[in-house]
Amino acid sequence: MFEVFSRSYYLGRLYVAPIDGERALMHSEQHERLNEEMYATGDGLERLDTPLVMKLESRHFPVHGADDIPTNTLALPESMLEGLDVRNPPSLREVFLARRERARQLLSFIGGLPDADTTPFSDGSSTAGT
Repeated sequence: MFEVFSRSYYLGRLYVAPIDGERALMHSEQHERLNEEMYATGDGLERLDTPLVMKLESRHFPVHGADDIPTNTLALPESMLEGLDVRNPPSLREVFLARRERARQLLSFIGGLPDADTTPFSDGSSTAGT
């Protein structure tokens, strides 16, 4: 679904669709699988519910899992779609997925974790001081 694009991102294609709500979402099983493949280190027990960080055009979004979102879809609240060139949704778009280290850095900036000082990231560290 995603392939290496650069040192900071993977590139993939997802349908982008508007939803009601406050958070960017994707299907929970896909979210967990991507979390395991892209963010997990393979060392011990790791969280697979850490938000993924995706980029559409110039905007980054912490993306959470939800069972009611269709697979291969990035569901964005209307407020997050403002200013983006998404026409006739659902629209198939190129989406960037931040690599693990870049995601940690971005989550500390965009406040994607409920408690950025104590919530562990996939490698067991916290986002504090990153």
